Amino acid sequence: MLVTGGAGFIGSNFVHDTVRRFPDVAVTVLDALTYAGSRRNLDQVSDQVTFVHGDICDAALVDGLVRDTDVLVHFAAESHVDNSLNDPSPFIQTNIVGTFTLIEAVRRHDKRLHHISTDEVFGDLPLDSVEQFTEQTAYDPSSPYSASKASSDMLVRAWVRSYGVQATISNCANNYGPYQHVEKLIPRQITNVLLDDKPKLYGAGDNVREWTHVTDHNDAVHRIITAGQIGETYLIGSGDERSNRQIIEQLLTLMDQEPTAYDHVPDRPGHDLRYSNNTTKLRTDLGWQPTYDFAAGLAATITWYRENPTWWKPAKSQTEARYKLLGR
Repeated sequence: MLVTGGAGFIGSNFVHDTVRRFPDVAVTVLDALTYAGSRRNLDQVSDQVTFVHGDICDAALVDGLVRDTDVLVHFAAESHVDNSLNDPSPFIQTNIVGTFTLIEAVRRHDKRLHHISTDEVFGDLPLDSVEQFTEQTAYDPSSPYSASKASSDMLVRAWVRSYGVQATISNCANNYGPYQHVEKLIPRQITNVLLDDKPKLYGAGDNVREWTHVTDHNDAVHRIITAGQIGETYLIGSGDERSNRQIIEQLLTLMDQEPTAYDHVPDRPGHDLRYSNNTTKLRTDLGWQPTYDFAAGLAATITWYRENPTWWKPAKSQTEARYKLLGR
């Protein structure tokens, strides 16, 4: 198995899970080690995987690695909306050109591909509705990040139809858990509190997200790889929807702080209102169910960041300096 982006947040958790559950699978990780990826994320399994430092846009490198694998699991991506608004170019290069490079290698060598994507490709939903995204929802991306991921999804779909590439796609709701970069909502607020700073809430905080623990996400990915139908897309999500304000208030309560002890900061441009995935297809066809209760998962995530300050502190000051420049 070749895992791109396997030193990042979701990818490294997937590698840990794969090594634990499938010890007979030889895992190779390809990662460019940008700011969001770290070899340290793989320390606990470093003697059980092969690590290759490289770029998914490097066609010669990718070709050799894909030739020697059976299954490619494609996590590698630029993924932070704020960064895409500030500079879209890395998103175009990694998410579009990188995916093109990978699927061309998969096509040449007739390998199995699973492509990881996001529910953000669908745009957003009204706050006051019960509407959900489905696998048939039309794409309506609202940021350079989601537009680049939508483009990569379309490339994979076209290569399945035009060339018979053996691929599946999953679009997941927001993830949380260990090894997530401190620029993201939940780890940013946790680490702010740990440093005696206040969490930051965009605007009124009414925007709603569906939160899935990274372990549940990766369990779904394994099920799709082993039992999913080629050419199909599967939505992944826990069904647990909460506003950003509710997330921060719950986090503060779990950290023994006043639930209103946060600062309001200016909202991001084009901030999507609500995401919600209908996961009936995944649950019915593949028998997947989430196992994490959100409150317990959030408490465990807080504990992980509290116990691993040497992991997140080096990136914290630079991240907050960048947010200060953005006014957020």
